Amino acid sequence: MKIAIILFNLGGPDTLDAVQPFLRNLFSDPAIITLPKWLRLPLARFISSRRTPKAKKIYEQIGGGSPILGQTEAQARALEDALGSEHECRGYVCMRYWHPLTETVVKSVGRFKPDRIVLLPLYPQYSTTTTGSSFAAWKKAAPFKVPTTEVESYPTEPGYVDASVELVKQSLAEAGDGPVRVLFSAHGLPEKIVKAGDPYQRQVEQSAKAIADRLGTTDGIGPIDWAICYQSRVGPLKWIGPSTESEIKRAAADRKSIVLYPLAFVSEHSETLVELDIEYRHVAKEAGVSNYIRVPTVGTHPKFIEGLARLVRDAL
Repeated sequence: MKIAIILFNLGGPDTLDAVQPFLRNLFSDPAIITLPKWLRLPLARFISSRRTPKAKKIYEQIGGGSPILGQTEAQARALEDALGSEHECRGYVCMRYWHPLTETVVKSVGRFKPDRIVLLPLYPQYSTTTTGSSFAAWKKAAPFKVPTTEVESYPTEPGYVDASVELVKQSLAEAGDGPVRVLFSAHGLPEKIVKAGDPYQRQVEQSAKAIADRLGTTDGIGPIDWAICYQSRVGPLKWIGPSTESEIKRAAADRKSIVLYPLAFVSEHSETLVELDIEYRHVAKEAGVSNYIRVPTVGTHPKFIEGLARLVRDAL
């Protein structure tokens, strides 16, 4: 049986010239700006034009482009290996706002002629603005009549939790014996989206609790001091909180070192490599935090990949 696994991710500009069209695609999405098309598209052009200079400076700090495509391709190949040869499984990276875009991936999958399709978001926690948007774009573009299964979310999937625990545990060892607070940082979301029924915040809380509880039963660690926070706020709307910056400052006031884990990201990109590694590290230093350690994302951690393989097998 031929299985096509569609791995959805946000995407990112691969060059500085791609920054503005990437932003335009992002803000043109009705899941991001919920206005009629005739208003949304001109507004997307305006916002992307205004934000491009600042965004280019961000990507200049990480080599002129996002590494997300290469990392997501590595996850797709690792997932194929984990699934073995029982079926002919092929992983397709499908980015929402930059290449490879949905329409291109649909054509590639059509040439493969799969018997089954599994839609697998690389967002452990579901949001209408990420997984929901990717699913909608796929359904609009895909003409396939073959059985298709959606993996909506997996906030407490054992492989994802186990990989996260191992990575946080390593960073806690690096932090030493002094008082430490683990901050679980997730991408923020406007409060009105959560109030409209989006489950993202609730699922972020489920993920953080599952990881913290597992850490608390790990030999040599015991119960940990931890908190959830949200990063990457843009625009004038009220966003869910507390903010990552405010939690860094609170930890500093409590004289705690910080181990910060970006639990809603499974690959490295500007929000981790610049926002967390550079900007918030500076905030921590200015606030007097003695030790600020950023935990890597799960990437191709074997336990995370095996968790994805388990999700695919369950979907089949």
